[in-house]
Amino acid sequence: MQTLKLIQIGNSVGVVLPKEVLSQLRVEKGDSLFITEAANGAFLTPYDPALQEELDAGREFMKEYRDTFHALAK
Repeated sequence: MQTLKLIQIGNSVGVVLPKEVLSQLRVEKGDSLFITEAANGAFLTPYDPALQEELDAGREFMKEYRDTFHALAK
């Protein structure tokens, strides 16, 4: 566990993430991070949760119409 300090950045407040954390998240300067609520606090991820919902809906649609897509691919 690491302790991170909140710092003033212009009119905002920010936190500096150590290189090890950036490496674990597989992000670098300029990338976006998303915060989602979790049962025990917050969850920080580089993956957009809204995009995941859209992908899941698309997969369900493709699964539902699998036979149609297969026929169209011929």
